[in-house]
Amino acid sequence: MQDYLEGKIDFVGQQRVEEVARVVLISTTALSFIVGFAMQSLAVTFGIFGAVTAVLLLAVVPPWPMFRQHPVRWLGARASN
Repeated sequence: MQDYLEGKIDFVGQQRVEEVARVVLISTTALSFIVGFAMQSLAVTFGIFGAVTAVLLLAVVPPWPMFRQHPVRWLGARASN
């Protein structure tokens, strides 16, 4: 349980989170702009963007197991002479 709450993800997981966040935020920005423009409402634009951003935060901020599948293998300590 402590490993899960510690919040450590590996480098591959960090790259995956960055890619997902980038794609979702860019597409959400375009979608919310188009829908808000069509409805002539800034409230709709910011509402869509805010809702999707909140869902994205729940999807990428916790250290889900899919982001911890490639743990880093550190080298052992060298013996000093």
